Amino acid sequence: MSLGALTHAATRLPFIRFGCRHLSTLSSGQKLDSKAFSKTLLLPKTSFPLWPDPSKTEVPFRKKTCDDLYRWQVRHARGPLFVLHDGPPYANGHLHIGHALNKILKDIINRYHVSIGDRVHYVPGWDCHGLPIENKALQDLKGDPHTLAPDTIRSAARRTAEREMSTQQEEFKQFGIMADWSPESTYRTLDHAYEIRQLRVFQQMVSKGLIYRHYRPVYYSPSSRSALAEAELVYKDDHVSHAVHVSFTVDAMDDPSNLARRLAPSSAREEVMEELQRGMVKLLVWTTTPWTLTANMGIAVHPDLTYVVARSQRHPGLLILAKDRLSALEHILGSYSEIKVISEIPGTQLVGLKYRGIFASPSTGDTVPVCSSSSSSHQRHLQVISAAHVTPDTGTGLVHCAPAHGAEDYQVFRAQGLLDSGLLCHVDQDGKFSGKVRDVISGIKGGGDLVGLEVLKSGSKAIVALLERMGSLLSVERFRHRYPYDWKTNEPVIVTATSQWFANLDGIKEDALAALENVAFVPPGSRNRLTSFVRSRSEWCISRQRVWGVPIPALHHIPSGAAILTASSLTHILDILDRKGVGYWWDGPVSEFVNPKLAAQYGGEVSERTWRKSTDTMDVWFDSGTSWSMLPFGEEHGRTHRADVCLEGSDQHRGWFQSQLLTAVGVSNASGKKATSPYGTLITHGMVLDESGRKMSKSLGNVTSPLTVINGGVHKKKEPAYGTDVLRLWAATVEYWRDMSIGPTVLAQTAESMRKIRNSARFILGNIGATKQKMSDQGLGNLPPVAKESLGLAERYVMNELYKLEQTALQGYATYNFPRVMTALVNFANITLSSLYFDITKDVLYANDVCSFERRAVVDTLKRILRTMTFVLAPVLPHLAEEIHDQYAENAQLSFFTQKWTPLSAEWSDCLAEKDMESLLGVRSVVLALLERARGDKNLKSALEAKVTIVLPSDTNTELVGLLKREDAFLKTLFIVSDVELLDAGSTDPTSAAWSYSDTMKVPGSSDAELTILVMPATLNKCPRCWTYTRSDHKELCSRCEDVVKL
Repeated sequence: MSLGALTHAATRLPFIRFGCRHLSTLSSGQKLDSKAFSKTLLLPKTSFPLWPDPSKTEVPFRKKTCDDLYRWQVRHARGPLFVLHDGPPYANGHLHIGHALNKILKDIINRYHVSIGDRVHYVPGWDCHGLPIENKALQDLKGDPHTLAPDTIRSAARRTAEREMSTQQEEFKQFGIMADWSPESTYRTLDHAYEIRQLRVFQQMVSKGLIYRHYRPVYYSPSSRSALAEAELVYKDDHVSHAVHVSFTVDAMDDPSNLARRLAPSSAREEVMEELQRGMVKLLVWTTTPWTLTANMGIAVHPDLTYVVARSQRHPGLLILAKDRLSALEHILGSYSEIKVISEIPGTQLVGLKYRGIFASPSTGDTVPVCSSSSSSHQRHLQVISAAHVTPDTGTGLVHCAPAHGAEDYQVFRAQGLLDSGLLCHVDQDGKFSGKVRDVISGIKGGGDLVGLEVLKSGSKAIVALLERMGSLLSVERFRHRYPYDWKTNEPVIVTATSQWFANLDGIKEDALAALENVAFVPPGSRNRLTSFVRSRSEWCISRQRVWGVPIPALHHIPSGAAILTASSLTHILDILDRKGVGYWWDGPVSEFVNPKLAAQYGGEVSERTWRKSTDTMDVWFDSGTSWSMLPFGEEHGRTHRADVCLEGSDQHRGWFQSQLLTAVGVSNASGKKATSPYGTLITHGMVLDESGRKMSKSLGNVTSPLTVINGGVHKKKEPAYGTDVLRLWAATVEYWRDMSIGPTVLAQTAESMRKIRNSARFILGNIGATKQKMSDQGLGNLPPVAKESLGLAERYVMNELYKLEQTALQGYATYNFPRVMTALVNFANITLSSLYFDITKDVLYANDVCSFERRAVVDTLKRILRTMTFVLAPVLPHLAEEIHDQYAENAQLSFFTQKWTPLSAEWSDCLAEKDMESLLGVRSVVLALLERARGDKNLKSALEAKVTIVLPSDTNTELVGLLKREDAFLKTLFIVSDVELLDAGSTDPTSAAWSYSDTMKVPGSSDAELTILVMPATLNKCPRCWTYTRSDHKELCSRCEDVVKL
């Protein structure tokens, strides 16, 4: 029966028992009532909707398939333990689409493992400390953060974090996440137990000598007023700086004649000597951070570069710069004709050359005050040094060095022993020039105005103005370049020297890299990203100047300036904090934290005058990075890794993935045993973009909220309520390991895929439901399933396809390739089922007797399909799985996932059935094309009006010919026509019908044999019950329907 015919016939009428009916013969010309037998058809019956209402098809199942299921599997699962460790999201604001992608991917993995019988350990967590929460708390307080008491800020921050976590938890639940969301089964980095465990990890790193305090340049965020680690930076390519070319005067006061010999050959020596005596030989330097020039402590050259002493018509005196940079600096120095090269000298001859500070007046000569970290100052000569990081690619070939404001400068000065007198730094904690800058610019008109100016804003402009006034500025220009920003405030950072606590990574880096060798990466290329980040780090700045966070419990002895942080001091302090709460560090008296031995070591007096507590807090990456320690599943439980899987965004290669690894390796036993990673598999997902590939932004109006996808927007037609499973299907369909897109078009396509899956389930449930109802009405019990060897080709073929789908799904879930699973599922539902198997079996399902062998074979197959399809879709579409389970199962009180996924037996893999069906489908495609031609010419409306004749080639016994003869009874079902006739070539003339359409196709396995395929009108009459043209004259029904109705 055709789909159109059945749609017309499928009226919503209650099913009745087929009663005996008197069937008469028809007199000539008597018309048949086409609707008289509609009640005798076994049409699908189900309440399963094609278009779901999430409030009815998802919400009622949520508790059963999420909270209850997680608790059930913890108690009852007997399979291996599977641990997915949740990277804690920041407890700040509503969830965005990235949160949804992340949590859904994790849930798919967990549900798959539950379905195969594993016991899943999954504890959702939140990251609760740090700047964003502190800032939001300050907004709530509406006070000046500089005047508010720290305890007030901490209390407000705790309330803010708890409020945000509560909001996010309710939103996470809407994603259908299987978890126990009770406080006992989630973790929060602000909880006492968590903080103490974190501090114990910190203590172990201290005991291994990995933690130290140092005054050195670090990334510092003026907007956060805190030091930052590399992982807390984002880089912007469009940052604009004031780039300047400036000149430093060579100091020739000691021995100008000897200096002239170093800089020029004899022929030019007199000219150079004259300029030296006038103070007009200059070192040309380029910098994008003019605000650091007050902290200049040297100028670096590369020993292997060639430098020139040159005269430019545009600038007085002589300039020293790299020869390779002359052409690039024509806009500063002039064209080739405007430049006279006096001499060429190797970089080695410049090393040791003395020069005056750029802000030194001629009367003060060659000295500038240098402020060390201990605030002492002294006079110091400036000189040119050698450095390998100088290149001829940018600038002038001479590099201004401010070790307080540059990591490379600092490393060079440290390596050459040039930091004995300390660092020169004039920047305070607000990113402004401090009063110390007066030591450098005293005597310069307007110099005092620098104090209090922001170095990245007005301070930088003021420096440029001073340089111009002093005659040291050759050029200034706006320079667009890549620059680091604070990832939380989105404001630029600076590099400046501060006293911070660091973790020494040089001692554990190789162990960490070795541990990663036993970690699986998805996608594989992400291994290089993480290993390169780890390899490039030598230390980790772990201290922050924030109020809200886990304290670094260091003690400072005021008289000596010593900072005490030892395993012994921490044992005493942590015992107190364990009893009284970590917050007691802020509230308790310092005397309580200084143990007697320590007090005696520093003179015995313990008072507020002699001791103070550190106010630094730990980097939030250290907070979340120690979360592995709460997983009680180490080697003592027979496990190599504490977590089987960690899954986060690609940004976590610089963050959580690293901090977990480094802290775990940092506390590993020093017994010579190889350190292991806390995780066995790292899965990385990309970022979610809009449909145009742009980053989502409120200002662009392109933000897609996951809750709007689920519940709909204000305008439901524009933003329909798709429900959770459509959102989950989107997450499982995209190639998550790359950046992906979402938007109205993508969601509409995903909803259509969901409709195809639901339609398949609905068709099966409807026919199983109708069968169950009919069997009940007739008082029949369950009939035994039809054995595989008794099934027809269609059933064996579709079961082979189902077996392949299941194997694809099992492999896809096991390897985290969810798009492969969903593509296979949608194709199976749409192509194998809807376009083929459902279409060709409707006639048997609707018109055959409920107990007929053919119908039983189809229904048994449908049951197997439904069971396996539900297991395949369940990890991604749990609500749909529960809805199907609720419709089909005898007892659906427990979740569908409480059944173990037992794969189909390999007996259902049937390559022969696949090969035979593919051959017949080739013939079918020709038949369908001919039927479409007939329909286009208005010779038929339904394919059931047609008969197909296949003329077989003579004297040819190929596989296809043998197959057609063997399956001749199945062909009309496959083609959905009323009759198929096989004829030998030349046996008759099949073209005598009123109309006909024909085509040929090559016979595989034969060089020249062809099948001739003809479509023509059916020769019998239409049956008013099944609508096939198989009724003989003077009969009311076809023989099949006549037998069914008589029953």
